[in-house]
Amino acid sequence: MIADWGVRNRVTLVATLPAVVLGLILIAFFTSSRIADLEQAHAERGRALSRQLAASAEFPLFSGNIVALGRLASSAVAQADVHRVAILDASGSLLTEAMASLPLMAGPGSQGGRRPTAATLLRFEEAVLPSRVDLDDPASAPPEANRPAALGTVVIELSRQRMEDRRTELLAIGVMALMAVLLGSLALARQMSAGVTGPIRAMAEVARRIGDGKLSERVPVAAGGSLKRLANAINDMAAHLEAAHDEMQRRVVEATAELMARKDEAERATLAKSRFLAAASHDLRQPMHALGLFISELAQHAHATETRRLVRQIAASAEAMENLLDSLLDISKLDAGVFKPNIRAFPLQPLLDRLAVDFTPMAEERRLHLRVRPTTQWVESDPALLERILINLVSNAVRYTQEGGILVACRARGNQLRIEVRDSGVGIAKEAQERIFQEFVQLENAERARNKGLGLGLAIVRRLTDLLGHSLSLRSRLGAGSVFAIEVPAAEAQGNPSLPEGERAPGDLAGTRIAIVDDDPLALTSLHSLLLSWGCQVFPADSHENLMMELATRGILPQVVISDYRLRGPRTGIDVIQALRNRFGPTMPAILISGDTAAETLRQAQEEGLVLLHKPVRPAKLRALLNRLIN
Repeated sequence: MIADWGVRNRVTLVATLPAVVLGLILIAFFTSSRIADLEQAHAERGRALSRQLAASAEFPLFSGNIVALGRLASSAVAQADVHRVAILDASGSLLTEAMASLPLMAGPGSQGGRRPTAATLLRFEEAVLPSRVDLDDPASAPPEANRPAALGTVVIELSRQRMEDRRTELLAIGVMALMAVLLGSLALARQMSAGVTGPIRAMAEVARRIGDGKLSERVPVAAGGSLKRLANAINDMAAHLEAAHDEMQRRVVEATAELMARKDEAERATLAKSRFLAAASHDLRQPMHALGLFISELAQHAHATETRRLVRQIAASAEAMENLLDSLLDISKLDAGVFKPNIRAFPLQPLLDRLAVDFTPMAEERRLHLRVRPTTQWVESDPALLERILINLVSNAVRYTQEGGILVACRARGNQLRIEVRDSGVGIAKEAQERIFQEFVQLENAERARNKGLGLGLAIVRRLTDLLGHSLSLRSRLGAGSVFAIEVPAAEAQGNPSLPEGERAPGDLAGTRIAIVDDDPLALTSLHSLLLSWGCQVFPADSHENLMMELATRGILPQVVISDYRLRGPRTGIDVIQALRNRFGPTMPAILISGDTAAETLRQAQEEGLVLLHKPVRPAKLRALLNRLIN
């Protein structure tokens, strides 16, 4: 425990301990000597009193005067400290006895005190011998055995109370003296140790303030020797800490400023995204959905040449708008984490062939040359998501290339296949090569021309490659074109692959009983009309109650139910589908349609295991899905 003490306490202990020990020894010696003297004097007084009383009791004993003996005993017991006086005859029988009238000791449990005990009394016995006059020479005295027998015995009991009180008083004086010695020694030791511990405590206080962040504090160098060297070392340490702190604070300020700039940039991007997503909300998707269905139905009718051209142009415009909304939808799905990749092995060449077919007309319109190198390689990825990545990259290359061409090629690198999209376009500055993968960033579209998209293509590419675990890289220089490359795991070639789902020709839907629920009259009418053009039996309603009444009235069991997610009233499309399945069977095929791209809607549909189509719904996709559900 002493090892935990400070320097001042140790110095104080060393200075005070010898003085305290010496004082304790001296006080104990003198106190014990004084108490011994008191006890001896008390005993001598008792013996003298007993001898005096024995001499006075000789004649009354000889004469048998009991009254005189009683007076002697009473007079003796009246003296201080005498508790009891008894006079016995020669045979030991009690002749008379006197005791103190008041108790001599106070004690707990009694109001007036308690009687003394044998342990608190001193007992003295003195024999009463007959007096005689020796007329002869002392040398002729008879031997001791011939001397006369004692006439009786005097017994005196003295109380030790006053002696004990004096002992207590002496002990208290000794303790007070010891405390005085202790306090004096302690004060002297403190004064002596201050000269040693003062500089050390000053250094400790400065070190504490330095630890609290006051790095400008310094230790005053007043002492010499080791204390001086210690003070200089602490000052040097504080100077180095202050310099390091200033440098670190400067770096923190710079890093904070950079982080704030990036935070502001992220907030601006998020705000822009929120504004655009608000513009592409449910209210915008509803008319686009109806427009797409009406155009699809219109294209099925026979028209004059000029009318058919107008229908194609209207369809192209509607498709451009649907593509923009699909981009927003993809971003929403990626943010919500609802994309579940379907990783499998498949040949790359059919995907490249579709790219060539889709983008060659666009490249030719811009007088560009699009070349796709053939390959026999197989890859392991999600075919739909990988195709979406390459579509976005090729679309960007065609859009931002003014002259020259675009090359799509791949080559093996160990167990990876590197797919590259090269263009001879304007190129991208090095400082902007990371920024282009953010949402709504378009370096060459300050005027926000509609034909150059929204700036979501590369953001979708980055998120899809991260989702699939593929490596994405960019190599570009201003005026020298760009090379976007994706590294995909290679796979072993397998047998003849089956056609990807969605490429099969739609089957015949004639006679299929389909129930549809949508509270938007335009969307309900367009979907009703399109399904009728496909030969389906359609039972439309603007609410769950009206649909159930229609089906009950006509006694119809629908084969498929299509419901909008947002309906008037408390029910949603999910509630409608659940109610119909409870009525007609839990395996009834169902499609949920929604113009809401919120992550919560996507999660709810997934939890219920429902197929979710976002408005505007492409008719071809809807028809393929109906065929799959029915079959």
